[in-house]
Amino acid sequence: MTVTPHSDEARPGDGLVKAGGIVFIAGAVATLATMAPLFLDVDPFPSYAWAVCMLMGVGFAISAAGVLRSAAAQRKAARASQS
Repeated sequence: MTVTPHSDEARPGDGLVKAGGIVFIAGAVATLATMAPLFLDVDPFPSYAWAVCMLMGVGFAISAAGVLRSAAAQRKAARASQS
């Protein structure tokens, strides 16, 4: 017997995956904006702008935590349905 939630129900970890995606996209946009002056032959941005690029990694880590949380909840539900 498998337990599948309805498609409109929020599952554990969904919020983290969505938030991680948003943070990742913000970091990707910051990376593109920071790299553009290197190719356009204009003055580069200050170092704090480069630090904003690290949001890509932070967003990836947040999303990974959401996936792990979702997997743990599915394992817990599977164990509960077996007993």
